[in-house]
Amino acid sequence: MSQYENVIMLPQTNQLKCLYTIIRDRNTRRGDFIFYSDRIIRLLVEEGLNQLPVESCQIQTPLGVAYDGHKFQGKICGVSIIRAGESMEQGLRDCCRSVRLGKILIQRDEETATPKLFYVKLPEDIPERYVFLLDPLLATGGSASMAVDVLLEKGVKEERILFLNVLASPEGIEVFKKKFPKIKVITGMIDQALDEKKFVVPGLGDFGDRYYCI
Repeated sequence: MSQYENVIMLPQTNQLKCLYTIIRDRNTRRGDFIFYSDRIIRLLVEEGLNQLPVESCQIQTPLGVAYDGHKFQGKICGVSIIRAGESMEQGLRDCCRSVRLGKILIQRDEETATPKLFYVKLPEDIPERYVFLLDPLLATGGSASMAVDVLLEKGVKEERILFLNVLASPEGIEVFKKKFPKIKVITGMIDQALDEKKFVVPGLGDFGDRYYCI
């Protein structure tokens, strides 16, 4: 768990520590980076699903016995912040068949570290869904905040948004939670700080470059 309200950190198991050591290593080959990042992303999606509300339902087992079970209260969709966020889409598909996906393109000005919105494509019924916002890194919180602003403008309720990220900075969490206290942030690990260039430290480099580039 995390010290921040509505911020859920994956259990820091021996397995998770080893996975993060691999993806942080500058000498890790791209194929291994993808493989072990995908394992972490799958864990994040599973935890996100754990946070969704359920309701009671009754089904019949193959033996003709009534069983009092549960089902999710509503449909979900994933929204990735292009391009690094797209790396998390397959992990969501692996857990949720035929899940709807949306995309938001936000690019950061490298000199000012401020985000700019370029492209939005979302499911028409997104206000009725729970949204998994996908972006591997929460650094300054600027891009994620802008993406949430877009979702809110489209009618999504704040409490229906879950923000999944592989790695987060304390500064980014502070900014994000101050603006959106009702959103659950689900992260694998919280790092030490941001450096003078607004990069997460010790970090793992540019996630998108390492995931997509040879």
